[in-house]
Parts: sequence; structure tokens; C-alpha cells
Amino acid sequence: MQSMKKKTYYITTPIYYPSGNWHIGHCYTTVICDALARFHKMLGEEVFFLTGTDEHGQKIEKEAKSRGVTPMQFIDPLVAELKDMWRLLDVSYDRFIRTTDKDHVEAVQKIYQRLYDSGDIYKAEYSGWYCTPCESMWTEAQLKGGKCPDCGREVTLQKEESYFFRLSKYAPRILKLYEDNPEFLQPKSRINEMVNNFLKPGLNDLCVSRTTVKWGVPLPFDKNHYAYVWIDALSNYITALGYASKDDSLYKKFWPADLHMVGKEIVRFHAIIWPAILMALGEPVPKRVYGHGWLLIGGDKLSKSKQDAVKCELTDPYELVKRYGADAVRYFLLREIPFGSDGEYTNEKLLTRINADLANDLGNLVSRTTAMIGQYFGGTLPKRGKAEGVDAELVSMAEGAFEKVKSAMERLNAPEALAEIFAVVSRANKYIDETTPWILAKDESKKARLGTVLYNLAETVRISAILLKPFLTVAPKAILKSLGCSEDAGFDSLAFGGLKAGTKIEKLPPIFPRIDIQKELAAVAELVKSKHPEKKEENKVEEITIDDFAKIELKVGEVIACERVEKSDKLLHETVKIGNETRSVVSGIAKYYTPEEMIGKKVVVVTNLKPVKLRGVLSEGMILCAEDKEGNLALVTPEKAMESGGQVR
Repeated sequence: MQSMKKKTYYITTPIYYPSGNWHIGHCYTTVICDALARFHKMLGEEVFFLTGTDEHGQKIEKEAKSRGVTPMQFIDPLVAELKDMWRLLDVSYDRFIRTTDKDHVEAVQKIYQRLYDSGDIYKAEYSGWYCTPCESMWTEAQLKGGKCPDCGREVTLQKEESYFFRLSKYAPRILKLYEDNPEFLQPKSRINEMVNNFLKPGLNDLCVSRTTVKWGVPLPFDKNHYAYVWIDALSNYITALGYASKDDSLYKKFWPADLHMVGKEIVRFHAIIWPAILMALGEPVPKRVYGHGWLLIGGDKLSKSKQDAVKCELTDPYELVKRYGADAVRYFLLREIPFGSDGEYTNEKLLTRINADLANDLGNLVSRTTAMIGQYFGGTLPKRGKAEGVDAELVSMAEGAFEKVKSAMERLNAPEALAEIFAVVSRANKYIDETTPWILAKDESKKARLGTVLYNLAETVRISAILLKPFLTVAPKAILKSLGCSEDAGFDSLAFGGLKAGTKIEKLPPIFPRIDIQKELAAVAELVKSKHPEKKEENKVEEITIDDFAKIELKVGEVIACERVEKSDKLLHETVKIGNETRSVVSGIAKYYTPEEMIGKKVVVVTNLKPVKLRGVLSEGMILCAEDKEGNLALVTPEKAMESGGQVR
């Protein structure tokens, strides 16, 4: 008889930009995917779980240059930090891909060549607005208030020869994909966003190469061009499996992906651009893309700047795990946030979840059950005797929990799955109050009944621990060990009655000690305060009159030449045309702009400053810049095209 092929499950997170400054928001997607991967492994499926880092592009190139190191020297420590964070949270990925990996680079070049050979990539001139932090190009119509529609930062107009992918060609096929496969993109609200915001207005062809950025994958058919981040980054989902390599066995086994789990801000790339690329390659599209909500703090998306602004919240994963353990952090992320919607993080919400669910419900049940078996039966599991009416509901809930958990996980609803498990835990705690084992223990004639009660409790604890294994990685193993069970116990051992009478039961101390929330909140506030010392109040800016302002001469200038100042990693030397004259200006903006980027830019110059020499270079004015809360600079430029020399009033 021919054996049936083992079912496979391929799940991916988006690959992360290695920025450092990791916070709990970075952990959300990956912890969800880890729980799904563990669950499917326990179902007996062959699972491949992928995560990694997106390491090419202008942002990294500029940051490395500003620090005087190579891009690889800059990103290697950041990637190591991210891997440490996943180890800290017991994330069990099967591959961590880096877009600088040799096999990925070679496969991306083959993908570009295939798209070029088929006519889906062509050369043209690109003119558009570029957001460096997002590494995204935008049309004039897509900007919001003249700024990046995603992050709200300044954008720069860029023109260069580029290769384009015929994205517009695939719009009808993507619409048909949504119509024929309503489960492809979830939640369903994301379909409306893609159709109404992008597909119906019409797709523009996609710029897929750069000449001004050298930190990337060189195109095989034009060595002056480098792969633009989105084709490079998105292709990781297939290159990680050996696509376009000598050994594509994993690709044949696991593709198409069962699930791409992404944040809602990048659904467009995964539900429009990525399927179009796969269609052009003649490859199957993923079975499902899920765009989950954000983890919010103070009503806004969690970010480094927001983390600094909200001084009372502790969001550092390393510190959180150190104080409360990996299980507590994982549980909060998986249980607290309504799946598909935005959720809110606060220290108090985390501590309340730990106390209510993990300490009071689960921890209390385990501690009381093992302690009573130790006290009344010398630590030996008693026999299960004749059942009574009150037993039926508990046994029924314990036996039926798996199918409910499975149903929830098939819908990717980890919060609901955990709610089902803790409904059993809660029922077991109620069962203790109903059966009053401490009263039964006083009557020798009730010894058999006491044994049945404690057996039912121990068995419910065992089943709950097994069901919790995909979600929590420490406590379930400790619970199973205390019950004399294998830590590897799986879903095939969930039948009620699996524990054998006579098994030695170890008393387990509280696995989640109860926290004094108010005391802990005060301690956390002090910790956060120490990490974010308050800035001394700055002197108030002196008010000036209109006559004072009139003394400042501001004019529009055009940068016609630019170079770095020798022996300085901060200064640029610009030659600026201002009407009929040219001036030498030195600016401390080398961290934010390259000399090549500056040439041709229209800038606002203070022209009546007293000339000075900086590092031996004459500076005859000052170029104005704006600075955000994170310390990023952006040039102040005229909103519309203005001749150099124009007065700024």
C-alpha cells in the first residue's frame, strides 16, 4: 500500500530592516507565526517557518557611510541583536534569511533576468518622490501634504534612468485572484483597501532598479543598475527555499506558501506587487496573505520616537523577559490583541494579564492540584473512580478543547484559541470549589471520591499544558514534568485518562508568581525614567520683532557642485548658485545627504551671515534644514519651482 504524502505548512514573517532599537512591537508578527508553526508541527505536519532581514538600500548605505564603516560592518551587529531577541522569546524558525546571503543574491539576479527576457522589465527614465526611511517611491498624487503618505516624512524628487516592472499589466489578473480566491487576502477589509485605493485608480509600472544606490544586488543584464529593494526583499520567500538554484527541492515541497503574515502597512507589497511578480515568473501565488493590525502605545503605532515620548511604558523586550519571563510576553502578544485589529500595549495591561490568567488561573490550578496530591496521597496519583454528575462538564470541556483550539488556529485566531484553553482552566478552578477536596480529605469514607477529583484535576492540567505548548514554551514543559509526563507529549495524547494511577507527582511551586501591580508599575516607571533621563529645560527663545526678522536675508539657491570636506564625516562643501553669483557654503548634513544627492537641489540660504572658515573651507552662508524629534534632517526647499536668487519672505 502506497504511503500518503505528509502534509506541509509554509509560513513567513516579513523580513525586518535591521535598525536596532527593538521594542515589543517588533515581536508581534514573529511570535504569532512561531505559535502557528509550533501548532502545525504538533499536528504532525512538515513545517517550514521563515524570517530574516532586509539589508540592502539607500538607508543602510548612507548610515554606514556616515559612521565610516562598510554596510556589512554596520548591519552584522544589528542582525545578531535580532537573532538574540528571537532566542530570548524561543522563536523556532527553520531559516533566518539575509538578503545579503549569497544564494539569495544569485537567485534574485536570475529572477531579474527571467523578467527581463520575458519583456516584463524595460528601461525608462524615472521621476518621482523618494522617501529614504521607507525606501519607497511616490507619485505627486500619492503624497500627503507634500510628504510620504506612509510615514509623513520629507521626500526628495529624484530623476534617474531605471528599469521598470510592468505592474499595470497584471492588475486584471490580481482583481480576478481576489474574486476567485476570497480567502487569499485577509481580513476581508484589506481587499477593499487594495481594490479601492490601488487597483481601481490604476496601477503604475514599478521602478525596480537604481543607479545612485550601490548597496544592492547588481542586475545581470546591466551592471550600472542595482535591484530596487522591493523585488529583492519580496523574492526572499522563494529564494529561501532554493528557487532558481541547483537544489530546489524545498521549493517544490513547500511552495506556494500557506501564509504570509504581514503588518497592515505593507499589505500592498504582498497582495499586489508580489503576486504580480510571481505571475510574471509563471509561479503559483501564496495561498493566503494576512495583514494584521498594529500594536499601539498611547493611541499610536509603537515606534522608537513614540517609545521615547511615552516615558511610563517599558517596551524593551530584553527587559520585559528579564522581569516577567518569555512565556508572559508571548502570552500577552498572543492573547491581548484582537487578531486582525489594532491592540494597545501598556505596562498595566501586561501585568493584569499575567496576574489574571497566568498567576490566578493557570498557576493557581497547577499549584493547588500538585500540592493536594502531595498532601493527601503522598505525591502519588490516585485512581480515577466512579464519576459523579459534577465531573461530566469538566471532562467534556477538557476532551472538546482541542477541536475548538484547532478551529480557531485554522482561522489564525490565537486569542480565541487561548481563550478556549483558559476556559478549561477556569472550569477546573471552579471544579475545585464545587468538590471541596479539603473537606473530602477529612472523611476516610470519601477517600475514593477524593482520588477521583484529584485525578480529574491532574488530567485536566495535563491536557491544558499540551494545548498550551504552541503558545508558551517554558511553563507547559515544567507542568508536564511535574505530572511525570514526557515534555514531548503531543496532540495524539489528549484523550482524557492518559495519566496512569501510581505516577509520582511533584509539587510545583507557583510558575507565575502573583505581581503587586501598583508596586511594580512604580518600579517600572523608575526604570524607564532612568533609561530616558529628562532633558533640562531649554532656555526660551527670545522673541523678535518684524524689524529684527527683516535683518535676515533669505534667498533661493541651486547647488551646482558638492563634495565632502576632508577629514570630516559631518560636513559637505556646496557651491551654490544664487542669482548671478555663486557662493561657497559648508553644511553639517553629510549624514543625511550624499554629494551626488545635493547637486541640482533648490535650497534656502541665509545670505547675509558673516563668512567663516570651517575645517579650512570658506562658508559664505547657511543652508536651512528642518529637524524632527528623532534628529533627522531634511532640506528646506521651495514648494514650487523657483529661480535661484529669488527672495524668501
